[in-house]
Amino acid sequence: MSTTDAEAPTTPQKDSLPHREDESHALHHSSKRFGDKLYKAISTGSGTLILVILAAVATFLVGLSIPALTADAEDLQYGEFWSYALPFAFGTVWAASLAMVFAVPVAIGIALFISHYAPRRLAAGLGYIIDLLAAVPSVVFGLWGINTLAPLMRPMYVWLADNLGPLPVFGWFFSGPVSGTGRTVLTAAVVLAVMVLPIITAISREVFLQTPRLHEEASLALGATRWEMIRQAVIPFGTPGIVSACMLGLGRALGETMAIAMVLSPAAIIHFQMLTSSNPNTIAGNIALAFPEAFGLGINQLIATGLVLFVITLAVNMTARWVLSLRKEFSGAN
Repeated sequence: MSTTDAEAPTTPQKDSLPHREDESHALHHSSKRFGDKLYKAISTGSGTLILVILAAVATFLVGLSIPALTADAEDLQYGEFWSYALPFAFGTVWAASLAMVFAVPVAIGIALFISHYAPRRLAAGLGYIIDLLAAVPSVVFGLWGINTLAPLMRPMYVWLADNLGPLPVFGWFFSGPVSGTGRTVLTAAVVLAVMVLPIITAISREVFLQTPRLHEEASLALGATRWEMIRQAVIPFGTPGIVSACMLGLGRALGETMAIAMVLSPAAIIHFQMLTSSNPNTIAGNIALAFPEAFGLGINQLIATGLVLFVITLAVNMTARWVLSLRKEFSGAN
């Protein structure tokens, strides 16, 4: 019986495997390149959008402010522009500065307590409360300031006027007849301080928690107490973040409208007395109160005061960036 040669078994084409691998690699590379381009386009567009929005706001303010800045005083609803705007600019800076004096030490103390002293559960609970406080609407703070804080603080204002008013240097801040309602610039500053407190506290807390563990342990190993460790390691590391938090809080205080309009008994004056019923109003508060009755160039005049507030806020933020750039140890967002 004759046999025939068995057919050779079919084997896969080895030459086709590298070709398929090349195609798969090319497809993966093409997909990755497309993803990179898409991400770059989205990131660039987002950054450009911020600049466009800022430019649009600046253009709007400048364009509608020019008629008020160039008009004659007798043609303006509120008289000569700078005589009208300067008291409100002073009131804005004065109230915000007082608020920061009250808020910054308390906020840093709370942040240090949450990050380095409080037990974990208590720290978590306080963190939730701080975050919740940041979500309270401005009108609620205004109502609290009128109905609760102002009457509560008036006896203290009387005591301050009687005991600190006669002092030769700082007594002038507490001199003058005390407001009968307690609605003073000092009350407004306390309300603003409570409003900006969550912002400064939350950011400072996160910055303190990012302090390198090795820095803290090294300080303790050298014999430092907990407070000395915080003073020598935590606070220096968190200083840039504290400055940034304070600038964010100051920006909130400068632009606050509703609470100031509700708490203050405003007037277009410039003085540093904190307990009287005649208080310098803020730019934002004045715009909110005067805009419904403004007409013609009066609207442009109010918008021009908004431009002044825009410049003040921009100058504050630029100053903060400059202060941060001076620190060689700065390690945060550019």
